[in-house]
Amino acid sequence: MPSAKREPAIAVATIPALIERWRWHCMAAARAAQAERGRFALAIPGGSVARAFLPALIEADIAWDRLDLFFCDERCVSADDPESNFALAEELLLAPLGERGPRVHRMAGDDPEPERAAHDYGRAMRFVLGSPPVLDLALLGLGEDGHVASLFPGRPALEALDPSVLVEPDAPKPPRTRLTLSLEVLAAAREVIVAAFGHAKAGAVAYALHDPTSASPLARLLHRARAATLMLDEEAASVIARP
Repeated sequence: MPSAKREPAIAVATIPALIERWRWHCMAAARAAQAERGRFALAIPGGSVARAFLPALIEADIAWDRLDLFFCDERCVSADDPESNFALAEELLLAPLGERGPRVHRMAGDDPEPERAAHDYGRAMRFVLGSPPVLDLALLGLGEDGHVASLFPGRPALEALDPSVLVEPDAPKPPRTRLTLSLEVLAAAREVIVAAFGHAKAGAVAYALHDPTSASPLARLLHRARAATLMLDEEAASVIARP
């Protein structure tokens, strides 16, 4: 018999408190995965969540040599472009870790053929994580329109069941061409954490929670995820109903 659907957990705190909560949570998840399966598979975002959360891991008690680092999405730009999620991760986490860093699986946003890059990344994920690929933990940010990774409202990529890595050719803002994990892969992760900061995200959070069957990418992810946690600052949580 399938297990009962778990409602998303909601953590509301200051950004510094959320950062500390994330650090301890990630360490615990890594220890559990490495003890059970030998490795920990973590997928990370770009943007404000990466800037807030990734530096907190530099001094974390994590066995980095047994960690596979994936990306939730990537802009189709060069690896050193300021818009690149890989470049941000390199600045915030990978360069500070140096030789003790994880095994990094970079999305090739600089490949002139994005479809080929998506295919190759999906193949790499299946090689490391099995078929279908199952991440241990996916960390995501949230857009004002409710998008997660590069899965935008009303776009065909949001509906795709296969492949596991998709090309979004017309994102609402530049760079328009993106690579993104599918909703299927994100929802299949053993745990999903979505973090959102600021009043601009409050509407998207409230909409997803108040109408969990809506077409909002966040709502669809929360509805399907095995286990999900929303980490919100007070502003992002300002219009949700709380006890």
